[in-house]
Amino acid sequence: MSPGLVLRALTPLAGDASNRRYYRAAMAGGPPHSVIVMQLAEPEGFKQSEEAVSGGIPQSFELPFVNILSHLTKANVPTPVLHYYDQSAGLLYLEDFGDVTLAEAIGQTDAPGVKSLYKQAINVLVRMQVDATTSADSGCVAFHRSFDVPLLMWEFDHFLEYGIVARNGQPLPGEDATAIKREFGWIAELLAGQPRVFTHRDYHSRNLMVDGRRIGVIDFQDALMGPATYDVASLVRDAYIQLDEVLVDDLVGYYLDQLADRRFVWTDRAAFRRLFDLTSIQRNLKAAGRFVYIDRVKGNPKFLADIPRVLSYVKRNLEKYPELNTLRKHLSPHVPELQ
Repeated sequence: MSPGLVLRALTPLAGDASNRRYYRAAMAGGPPHSVIVMQLAEPEGFKQSEEAVSGGIPQSFELPFVNILSHLTKANVPTPVLHYYDQSAGLLYLEDFGDVTLAEAIGQTDAPGVKSLYKQAINVLVRMQVDATTSADSGCVAFHRSFDVPLLMWEFDHFLEYGIVARNGQPLPGEDATAIKREFGWIAELLAGQPRVFTHRDYHSRNLMVDGRRIGVIDFQDALMGPATYDVASLVRDAYIQLDEVLVDDLVGYYLDQLADRRFVWTDRAAFRRLFDLTSIQRNLKAAGRFVYIDRVKGNPKFLADIPRVLSYVKRNLEKYPELNTLRKHLSPHVPELQ
């Protein structure tokens, strides 16, 4: 931090499901006149993701957050400036993007405004997927881990463990468990076999800040390499905001148009949509299980209300494809929202 800056006030901010804490610090002698202070659970608290991650991590003393921030900054992705990192105290002083998330912004505008905001978010996503991928850097931790079959299956199993067994208070019958895991397996193989791009891993309306005309990206420390469908599914099949299906279709088409403008062309858009829907199933089931985990293990029940929304997406997609009839048959008896 600049030696001329003096802390005037520190205000706690609402956190997420992680162990991090956030504060807004009002500064005298700026600019900046305010910064966001991120407090790690412990000085090296960002070294490992709380969730399973596949791939080897290069030996580095950098936190993944700092490491990935540097790479995204070079790719011109709008991320907060890191003003100062107090490693011994586990404090990061970051650019203040304001208080308005995309989730809050779309609640304050009309339908054309919602569509415009989501298009902006897609523009940022395409820039991240294209520029952060093509400028591959062996020093960036995201390029050393990926959405491979073990990780995708870990997330599926996370849903089974918490979204079914813990939630229902009884184990899955063996026949259903075997059939479900077999169906999850081929979905994981399909998704893991897709070309990989730089993937935020949690690209949704609460991790995008609307700062004037700019949309800023936060919470990217778990980034890895994954299928192009993952982040766009996170965005438009959001656990916190349910978009009209016509708008979802328009936004998926807009995303593909923007990729095509960057010479990344999906010639078979129907095939992309199938991959998108299968990715949504995987992502949404994982989220539902995660929300139960956060309640049962962390004692935070605030995400339970979002479970019916994410499972409604799964129900829609299970009914859309005949090839998913077996999965639907064995899964839905144990998940009321899928019946």
